[in-house]
Amino acid sequence: MKKAVILLSGGLDSTTCMSIADKEGYELYPISFDYGQRHTRELEAAKSVAKFYQVNEHRIFHIDNVGGSALTDPSIQVPEYKEDGEIPVTYVPARNILFLSYALGYAEVIAAEAIYIGISSVDYSGYPDCRPEFLEAFQKVAMVGTKMGVQGQPIQIKAPLIQLSKADTIRLATQNGAPLHLSTSCYRGGEKACGTCDSCTLRLRGFAEAGITDPINYY
Repeated sequence: MKKAVILLSGGLDSTTCMSIADKEGYELYPISFDYGQRHTRELEAAKSVAKFYQVNEHRIFHIDNVGGSALTDPSIQVPEYKEDGEIPVTYVPARNILFLSYALGYAEVIAAEAIYIGISSVDYSGYPDCRPEFLEAFQKVAMVGTKMGVQGQPIQIKAPLIQLSKADTIRLATQNGAPLHLSTSCYRGGEKACGTCDSCTLRLRGFAEAGITDPINYY
């Protein structure tokens, strides 16, 4: 059976990616990261999603906190959502480069054909590592920087949500039966979602536009 590594944060987008890879017939190998994020609750959500799909293995990698972000530095406050075109302080330096590098190495070890990442360049916070240009560049890295790549079996970096709105992502997840009730999106990491950070705002807006009720709890 063909294998896929899924970057599983426990959020809405990565949970949707799990459902897509499952529907496409892959054996699922989700990986998550403990990188010093304040919202460690997402790791518990990731475990729940992995359990839902009855995966054989769910690996959690530990990365030293690189700081420089409201998500990893408690001295930097998580801001309310605002659309001003600026990259917000919730940006974690080089996060997706680090995550995909781990995923690429792991994919080679288990001989996976694909890596799924839940990035979107439509309803997003403006992070540079969520754009099509980044995806294309990392695909080239996978082709020229791995044994599988240079031997003609490059691992495909799949970002099925990259051109989807949050509402379209939610519709797709619902159609696939993805366990969105197990997911969490809040950057503040409380027992309930705050409803006002970037991630919560985009999620709530997406559910409203999709005409679907968000199954998680908010303050």
